[in-house]
Amino acid sequence: MTSVTAMKRSGPDDPHGGRSGRDGHGGQGGRPRRSWRPGPSGPPPRGKAIGDRAAWFLVLPALIPILILSVGPLLYGIALAFTDAQSGRTRSTQWIGTLNFQDLLHDTLFWDSFRIGLVWAVGVTVPQFLLALGLALLLNQNLRLRWLARALAIVPWAMPEVVVGIMWRLVYNPDAGILNETIRDLGLGDGRDWLTGLATALPAVILVGIWAGMPQTTVALLAGLQNTPRELHEAAALDGAGAWRRFRTVTWPAIKPIALAISALNLIWNFNSFALVYVLTSGGPGGRTRLPMLFAYEEAFRYGQFGYAAAMGCVMVAVISVLLAFYLVGRLRGGEDR
Repeated sequence: MTSVTAMKRSGPDDPHGGRSGRDGHGGQGGRPRRSWRPGPSGPPPRGKAIGDRAAWFLVLPALIPILILSVGPLLYGIALAFTDAQSGRTRSTQWIGTLNFQDLLHDTLFWDSFRIGLVWAVGVTVPQFLLALGLALLLNQNLRLRWLARALAIVPWAMPEVVVGIMWRLVYNPDAGILNETIRDLGLGDGRDWLTGLATALPAVILVGIWAGMPQTTVALLAGLQNTPRELHEAAALDGAGAWRRFRTVTWPAIKPIALAISALNLIWNFNSFALVYVLTSGGPGGRTRLPMLFAYEEAFRYGQFGYAAAMGCVMVAVISVLLAFYLVGRLRGGEDR
Protein backbone atom coordinates (compact mmCIF):
# COMPACT_ATOMS: atom_id res chain seq x y z
CA MET A 1 0.00 0.00 0.00
CA THR A 2 2.75 2.39 0.90
CA SER A 3 4.52 1.87 -2.46
CA VAL A 4 1.28 2.32 -4.42
CA THR A 5 0.48 5.55 -2.57
CA ALA A 6 3.99 6.84 -3.23
CA MET A 7 3.65 6.10 -6.94
CA LYS A 8 0.33 7.96 -7.14
CA ARG A 9 1.73 10.98 -5.32
CA SER A 10 4.75 11.21 -7.52
CA GLY A 11 4.34 13.92 -10.19
CA PRO A 12 5.07 13.59 -13.88
CA ASP A 13 8.43 15.29 -13.46
CA ASP A 14 9.56 12.99 -10.65
CA PRO A 15 12.40 10.87 -12.04
CA HIS A 16 11.46 8.10 -9.62
CA GLY A 17 7.73 8.23 -10.31
CA GLY A 18 5.63 5.84 -12.25
CA ARG A 19 4.94 7.96 -15.39
CA SER A 20 7.42 7.11 -18.05
CA GLY A 21 7.80 6.26 -21.69
CA ARG A 22 5.65 8.78 -23.61
CA ASP A 23 5.66 11.78 -21.28
CA GLY A 24 8.92 13.08 -22.70
CA HIS A 25 10.93 12.42 -19.53
CA GLY A 26 11.22 8.68 -19.47
CA GLY A 27 12.13 5.91 -21.78
CA GLN A 28 10.63 2.57 -22.54
CA GLY A 29 10.16 0.60 -19.31
CA GLY A 30 10.86 3.57 -17.03
CA ARG A 31 14.37 4.29 -18.29
CA PRO A 32 15.16 7.97 -18.92
CA ARG A 33 15.39 8.99 -22.60
CA ARG A 34 18.90 9.73 -23.74
CA SER A 35 19.29 13.32 -24.88
CA TRP A 36 21.30 13.89 -28.09
CA ARG A 37 24.69 15.49 -27.77
CA PRO A 38 27.05 16.21 -30.66
CA GLY A 39 29.91 13.81 -30.77
CA PRO A 40 33.54 14.83 -30.87
CA SER A 41 34.69 16.44 -34.09
CA GLY A 42 36.84 14.25 -36.21
CA PRO A 43 38.03 13.77 -39.78
CA PRO A 44 35.33 13.72 -42.46
CA PRO A 45 34.09 10.34 -43.58
CA ARG A 46 36.10 8.64 -46.26
CA GLY A 47 33.17 8.75 -48.67
CA LYS A 48 32.88 12.55 -48.37
CA ALA A 49 36.59 13.05 -49.06
CA ILE A 50 36.36 10.86 -52.14
CA GLY A 51 33.28 12.83 -53.25
CA ASP A 52 35.16 16.14 -52.92
CA ARG A 53 38.05 14.81 -55.02
CA ALA A 54 35.62 13.55 -57.63
CA ALA A 55 33.93 16.97 -57.75
CA TRP A 56 37.27 18.70 -58.36
CA PHE A 57 38.07 16.13 -61.04
CA LEU A 58 34.81 16.98 -62.81
CA VAL A 59 35.47 20.74 -62.56
CA LEU A 60 39.00 20.55 -63.98
CA PRO A 61 38.00 20.31 -67.68
CA ALA A 62 36.27 23.68 -67.35
CA LEU A 63 38.78 25.20 -64.94
CA ILE A 64 41.96 24.47 -66.91
CA PRO A 65 40.92 26.43 -70.06
CA ILE A 66 39.93 29.39 -67.88
CA LEU A 67 43.31 29.36 -66.15
CA ILE A 68 45.20 29.01 -69.44
CA LEU A 69 43.17 31.36 -71.64
CA SER A 70 41.98 33.99 -69.13
CA VAL A 71 43.90 34.08 -65.86
CA GLY A 72 47.29 33.36 -67.43
CA PRO A 73 47.14 36.11 -70.08
CA LEU A 74 45.77 38.54 -67.50
CA LEU A 75 48.74 37.98 -65.18
CA TYR A 76 51.15 38.14 -68.11
CA GLY A 77 49.60 41.41 -69.28
CA ILE A 78 49.93 42.93 -65.81
CA ALA A 79 53.59 41.94 -65.69
CA LEU A 80 54.12 43.28 -69.23
CA ALA A 81 52.83 46.70 -68.15
CA PHE A 82 55.96 47.18 -66.02
CA THR A 83 58.34 46.59 -68.93
CA ASP A 84 59.34 48.41 -72.12
CA ALA A 85 58.26 45.51 -74.34
CA GLN A 86 58.08 46.43 -78.01
CA SER A 87 57.68 44.57 -81.28
CA GLY A 88 60.77 42.99 -82.78
CA ARG A 89 62.51 39.72 -82.04
CA THR A 90 65.97 41.19 -81.49
CA ARG A 91 64.89 43.81 -78.98
CA SER A 92 65.45 42.90 -75.34
CA THR A 93 62.77 43.70 -72.77
CA GLN A 94 63.75 45.68 -69.69
CA TRP A 95 61.94 46.14 -66.39
CA ILE A 96 61.04 49.85 -66.05
CA GLY A 97 58.69 49.83 -63.07
CA THR A 98 55.82 52.30 -63.18
CA LEU A 99 57.20 54.42 -66.03
CA ASN A 100 54.42 53.36 -68.42
CA PHE A 101 51.77 54.40 -65.91
CA GLN A 102 53.49 57.75 -65.36
CA ASP A 103 53.48 58.40 -69.10
CA LEU A 104 49.85 57.33 -69.24
CA LEU A 105 48.83 59.97 -66.70
CA HIS A 106 50.03 62.69 -69.10
CA ASP A 107 48.70 61.11 -72.29
CA THR A 108 45.79 63.34 -73.31
CA LEU A 109 44.89 61.09 -76.24
CA PHE A 110 44.28 58.16 -73.92
CA TRP A 111 42.12 60.17 -71.53
CA ASP A 112 40.15 61.53 -74.49
CA SER A 113 39.50 57.95 -75.57
CA PHE A 114 38.57 57.11 -71.99
CA ARG A 115 36.02 59.93 -71.98
CA ILE A 116 34.65 58.75 -75.33
CA GLY A 117 34.42 55.23 -73.92
CA LEU A 118 32.35 56.43 -70.98
CA VAL A 119 30.05 58.43 -73.27
CA TRP A 120 29.68 55.39 -75.51
CA ALA A 121 29.01 52.99 -72.61
CA VAL A 122 26.40 55.19 -70.92
CA GLY A 123 24.90 56.34 -74.23
CA VAL A 124 24.34 52.73 -75.27
CA THR A 125 23.37 51.19 -71.91
CA VAL A 126 20.68 53.64 -70.78
CA PRO A 127 18.58 53.84 -74.01
CA GLN A 128 19.16 50.13 -74.53
CA PHE A 129 17.60 49.34 -71.15
CA LEU A 130 14.63 51.69 -71.60
CA LEU A 131 13.80 50.37 -75.07
CA ALA A 132 14.31 46.77 -73.98
CA LEU A 133 12.00 47.30 -71.00
CA GLY A 134 9.26 48.67 -73.23
CA LEU A 135 9.70 45.81 -75.70
CA ALA A 136 9.66 43.22 -72.90
CA LEU A 137 6.43 44.68 -71.49
CA LEU A 138 4.91 44.52 -74.96
CA LEU A 139 6.01 40.94 -75.62
CA ASN A 140 4.62 39.91 -72.22
CA GLN A 141 1.09 40.73 -73.36
CA ASN A 142 -1.28 38.26 -74.97
CA LEU A 143 -0.73 39.40 -78.54
CA ARG A 144 -1.38 37.53 -81.75
CA LEU A 145 1.78 36.03 -83.27
CA ARG A 146 3.66 36.82 -80.09
CA TRP A 147 5.97 33.84 -80.67
CA LEU A 148 7.05 35.30 -84.02
CA ALA A 149 7.74 38.72 -82.50
CA ARG A 150 9.86 37.12 -79.76
CA ALA A 151 11.85 35.16 -82.33
CA LEU A 152 12.49 38.25 -84.47
CA ALA A 153 13.46 40.30 -81.40
CA ILE A 154 16.53 38.15 -80.76
CA VAL A 155 17.85 38.17 -84.35
CA PRO A 156 20.36 41.03 -83.75
CA TRP A 157 21.68 39.16 -80.72
CA ALA A 158 22.36 36.04 -82.81
CA MET A 159 24.38 37.95 -85.42
CA PRO A 160 28.17 38.34 -85.01
CA GLU A 161 29.36 41.87 -84.34
CA VAL A 162 31.42 41.91 -87.53
CA VAL A 163 28.33 41.07 -89.60
CA VAL A 164 26.32 43.74 -87.76
CA GLY A 165 29.03 46.31 -88.46
CA ILE A 166 29.18 45.47 -92.18
CA MET A 167 25.39 45.58 -92.47
CA TRP A 168 25.15 49.00 -90.83
CA ARG A 169 27.97 50.36 -92.97
CA LEU A 170 25.73 49.58 -95.93
CA VAL A 171 22.82 51.32 -94.20
CA TYR A 172 24.95 54.43 -93.56
CA ASN A 173 26.52 54.43 -97.03
CA PRO A 174 26.45 58.04 -98.28
CA ASP A 175 25.66 57.16 -101.92
CA ALA A 176 23.40 54.10 -101.90
CA GLY A 177 22.60 53.56 -98.23
CA ILE A 178 19.02 52.94 -97.13
CA LEU A 179 19.09 55.84 -94.68
CA ASN A 180 20.15 58.48 -97.19
CA GLU A 181 17.83 57.08 -99.86
CA THR A 182 14.92 57.39 -97.43
CA ILE A 183 15.89 60.98 -96.58
CA ARG A 184 16.01 61.88 -100.27
CA ASP A 185 12.66 60.20 -100.99
CA LEU A 186 11.02 62.15 -98.17
CA GLY A 187 12.48 65.42 -99.46
CA LEU A 188 14.42 66.08 -96.25
CA GLY A 189 17.74 66.74 -97.98
CA ASP A 190 20.52 65.00 -99.82
CA GLY A 191 21.67 62.94 -96.87
CA ARG A 192 25.17 62.92 -95.43
CA ASP A 193 28.12 60.66 -94.69
CA TRP A 194 27.14 59.59 -91.20
CA LEU A 195 30.24 57.61 -90.24
CA THR A 196 32.82 60.15 -91.34
CA GLY A 197 31.19 63.32 -90.03
CA LEU A 198 32.75 64.73 -86.87
CA ALA A 199 29.34 65.50 -85.37
CA THR A 200 27.48 62.37 -86.49
CA ALA A 201 30.00 59.51 -86.20
CA LEU A 202 29.63 58.83 -82.47
CA PRO A 203 25.80 59.11 -82.38
CA ALA A 204 25.57 56.83 -85.43
CA VAL A 205 27.77 54.22 -83.77
CA ILE A 206 25.81 54.48 -80.50
CA LEU A 207 22.61 53.79 -82.42
CA VAL A 208 24.11 50.58 -83.81
CA GLY A 209 25.25 49.54 -80.33
CA ILE A 210 21.73 50.03 -78.95
CA TRP A 211 20.22 47.96 -81.76
CA ALA A 212 22.75 45.15 -81.43
CA GLY A 213 22.56 44.77 -77.64
CA MET A 214 18.88 45.39 -76.97
CA PRO A 215 17.70 41.77 -77.55
CA GLN A 216 19.82 40.40 -74.73
CA THR A 217 18.38 42.90 -72.26
CA THR A 218 14.88 42.24 -73.58
CA VAL A 219 15.17 38.48 -73.03
CA ALA A 220 16.44 38.95 -69.46
CA LEU A 221 13.68 41.40 -68.54
CA LEU A 222 11.02 39.27 -70.22
CA ALA A 223 12.08 36.30 -68.11
CA GLY A 224 11.65 38.41 -64.99
CA LEU A 225 8.22 39.62 -66.10
CA GLN A 226 7.03 36.08 -66.75
CA ASN A 227 8.06 35.04 -63.24
CA THR A 228 5.94 37.79 -61.67
CA PRO A 229 2.68 36.28 -60.30
CA ARG A 230 -0.35 37.54 -62.21
CA GLU A 231 -2.37 37.41 -58.99
CA LEU A 232 -0.47 40.46 -57.74
CA HIS A 233 -1.46 42.46 -60.82
CA GLU A 234 -5.06 41.34 -60.52
CA ALA A 235 -5.19 42.27 -56.84
CA ALA A 236 -3.71 45.70 -57.57
CA ALA A 237 -6.20 46.24 -60.39
CA LEU A 238 -9.10 45.35 -58.06
CA ASP A 239 -7.78 47.93 -55.60
CA GLY A 240 -8.10 50.56 -58.33
CA ALA A 241 -4.39 50.87 -59.24
CA GLY A 242 -3.71 52.15 -62.74
CA ALA A 243 -1.12 50.83 -65.18
CA TRP A 244 1.68 53.10 -63.94
CA ARG A 245 0.97 52.35 -60.29
CA ARG A 246 0.89 48.59 -60.97
CA PHE A 247 4.22 48.88 -62.73
CA ARG A 248 5.74 50.89 -59.89
CA THR A 249 4.44 48.76 -57.02
CA VAL A 250 4.29 45.26 -58.53
CA THR A 251 6.29 44.90 -61.73
CA TRP A 252 9.38 46.96 -60.93
CA PRO A 253 10.09 45.42 -57.49
CA ALA A 254 9.86 41.97 -59.09
CA ILE A 255 12.31 42.68 -61.94
CA LYS A 256 14.59 45.15 -60.12
CA PRO A 257 17.35 42.59 -59.31
CA ILE A 258 17.41 41.43 -62.93
CA ALA A 259 17.40 45.02 -64.19
CA LEU A 260 20.35 45.99 -62.00
CA ALA A 261 22.32 42.88 -62.96
CA ILE A 262 21.81 43.19 -66.72
CA SER A 263 22.47 46.95 -66.66
CA ALA A 264 25.77 46.49 -64.82
CA LEU A 265 26.87 43.76 -67.22
CA ASN A 266 25.85 45.84 -70.24
CA LEU A 267 27.82 48.81 -68.95
CA ILE A 268 30.94 46.67 -68.60
CA TRP A 269 30.49 44.96 -71.96
CA ASN A 270 29.86 48.24 -73.76
CA PHE A 271 32.89 49.88 -72.18
CA ASN A 272 35.00 46.99 -73.47
CA SER A 273 33.53 47.09 -76.99
CA PHE A 274 35.97 46.65 -79.84
CA ALA A 275 34.77 44.70 -82.89
CA LEU A 276 31.61 46.67 -83.67
CA VAL A 277 33.24 50.11 -83.54
CA TYR A 278 36.36 48.86 -85.30
CA VAL A 279 34.35 47.59 -88.27
CA LEU A 280 32.20 50.71 -88.45
CA THR A 281 34.75 53.51 -88.08
CA SER A 282 38.12 52.08 -86.94
CA GLY A 283 38.15 54.86 -84.34
CA GLY A 284 37.66 57.73 -86.80
CA PRO A 285 37.04 60.35 -87.88
CA GLY A 286 39.77 62.21 -86.06
CA GLY A 287 39.56 59.86 -83.08
CA ARG A 288 35.92 60.79 -82.37
CA THR A 289 34.99 57.12 -81.93
CA ARG A 290 38.33 55.84 -80.63
CA LEU A 291 37.34 53.79 -77.59
CA PRO A 292 39.99 52.78 -75.00
CA MET A 293 40.17 49.25 -76.39
CA LEU A 294 40.78 50.64 -79.88
CA PHE A 295 43.48 52.97 -78.56
CA ALA A 296 45.25 50.10 -76.79
CA TYR A 297 44.97 47.95 -79.92
CA GLU A 298 46.59 50.64 -82.05
CA GLU A 299 49.44 51.15 -79.57
CA ALA A 300 50.15 47.42 -79.46
CA PHE A 301 49.67 46.23 -83.04
CA ARG A 302 50.15 49.36 -85.11
CA TYR A 303 52.99 51.04 -83.21
CA GLY A 304 54.41 47.96 -81.43
CA GLN A 305 54.31 49.44 -77.91
CA PHE A 306 53.27 46.29 -76.07
CA GLY A 307 54.28 47.45 -72.60
CA TYR A 308 52.46 50.76 -72.93
CA ALA A 309 49.34 49.06 -74.29
CA ALA A 310 49.44 46.60 -71.39
CA ALA A 311 49.47 49.54 -68.98
CA MET A 312 46.31 50.84 -70.66
CA GLY A 313 44.74 47.43 -70.21
CA CYS A 314 45.58 47.46 -66.50
CA VAL A 315 43.86 50.83 -66.09
CA MET A 316 40.74 49.52 -67.82
CA VAL A 317 40.76 46.37 -65.67
CA ALA A 318 40.97 48.58 -62.57
CA VAL A 319 37.99 50.67 -63.73
CA ILE A 320 35.93 47.55 -64.44
CA SER A 321 36.87 46.12 -61.02
CA VAL A 322 35.59 49.28 -59.35
CA LEU A 323 32.31 49.04 -61.27
CA LEU A 324 31.97 45.40 -60.25
CA ALA A 325 32.70 46.27 -56.62
CA PHE A 326 29.94 48.89 -56.57
CA TYR A 327 27.55 46.41 -58.16
CA LEU A 328 28.37 43.62 -55.69
CA VAL A 329 28.10 45.95 -52.69
CA GLY A 330 24.70 47.10 -53.92
CA ARG A 331 23.53 43.51 -54.35
CA LEU A 332 24.75 42.54 -50.87
CA ARG A 333 23.02 45.50 -49.28
CA GLY A 334 19.86 44.67 -51.17
CA GLY A 335 20.02 41.11 -49.88
CA GLU A 336 20.45 42.30 -46.28
CA ASP A 337 17.45 44.63 -46.60
CA ARG A 338 15.28 41.72 -47.72
